[in-house]
Amino acid sequence: MSQRSEFSPDTLPVDLTDAGIVVEYTDGREVFYGGVPETVTGELTTAPGKEVHVLVTDPTETEGVLVYVNDRTTADSIIADTGVGRVLLDQDEETTLFPGVSVRETGYRTIVDADPQSARGRVFVFEEDDMGERAFEIVAED
Repeated sequence: MSQRSEFSPDTLPVDLTDAGIVVEYTDGREVFYGGVPETVTGELTTAPGKEVHVLVTDPTETEGVLVYVNDRTTADSIIADTGVGRVLLDQDEETTLFPGVSVRETGYRTIVDADPQSARGRVFVFEEDDMGERAFEIVAED
């Protein structure tokens, strides 16, 4: 497999709809994350072996940053034109994606820890593979 690089995310247009979440890449293409996200508080541990995408919106919920976590399949030449960020983590490594949002790799699972108040927006986590996808929103604890 060829070497993959990390990318810083650009701010992208976001549309939160009743049917799901639309993110428009800087190259004009769109991605649709379908369904109503399940709400969780604090920390989310993803299912093993899934692709993980983290979206943090701005306070207006019309823009956001999207980061792929440990995506080792998308070629650098493709991701470079999308405005999507990418972080690559080794086992037990942790990084901050955005103020109030960090990710940690445990081997087969990714742990996303978020404080939406510190992030000053909504925090969504999408996990997917060939078998399906699930969406989550990390909300503040009461």
